[in-house]
Amino acid sequence: MKAAIYARVSTKDQSCELQLRDLRAYCAARNLTLLQEYVDIGQSGAKDSRPMLNDMMAEARKRKYDAIIVWRFDRFARSTKHLLLALEEFRSLGIQFISYQENIDTTSPLGQALFTIVSAVAQLERDLIKERVNAGIRCAKAAGKQLGRPRRIVDAEMIVALQASGSSLRDIATELGLGYGTVRARLKQVS
Repeated sequence: MKAAIYARVSTKDQSCELQLRDLRAYCAARNLTLLQEYVDIGQSGAKDSRPMLNDMMAEARKRKYDAIIVWRFDRFARSTKHLLLALEEFRSLGIQFISYQENIDTTSPLGQALFTIVSAVAQLERDLIKERVNAGIRCAKAAGKQLGRPRRIVDAEMIVALQASGSSLRDIATELGLGYGTVRARLKQVS
C-alpha cells in the first residue's frame, strides 16, 4: 500500500521530528510504502489552506496514494467541517485516512464513527480556547490595560525639519528609529 504522511506545527520554532519519527515507524511496521512526507511548519491548523497540505491533496486527487497518515487528526484539521470534507473526498478517491495517536482508521465503520466524534470534540476544544482568550481580552480592557504595541511619541517637527534639509523618508526613518510608513503617515498628518 502506497502512503503519504502529513505533519504540521503551528510555529517556526517547533519541530515535526516527533511526528515524523512515529509515522515512519508506523509505515515500516505495517509494510506501507512511504512515497512522500508533507510537512507544514509555522502553519495554523485553523487554516484550511496550507502549502504542503495543498500539495498533498493535489497528489491525492491524482490517486498517487492509498493511505494518508497523520500523527493526530488535529495536525491535519481543527475544524470539523474541513475534516469531514477531506474525509469524504478521501473516501470518494478510495484513500484510507489513518490517525496514529487516536488509532483511528477510516477503513472500518467504527473508525469512521469515532473519527467524526473525536473531530467534533476537537472543534469544541478550539472554540472553548477562543472563548477563554476573548474573555481574557475583555477583562484586560475593562481593567484599563492598553492592548497592542505601545505607541511611540514621534516628533513631527523633527521629521519636517529633516525632510526640509533634503533627507529622504528612508533616511529620516533610520535616523529616528522609526518605520518608513510611520514617517510618511506623520508627514501626511502635518500637511
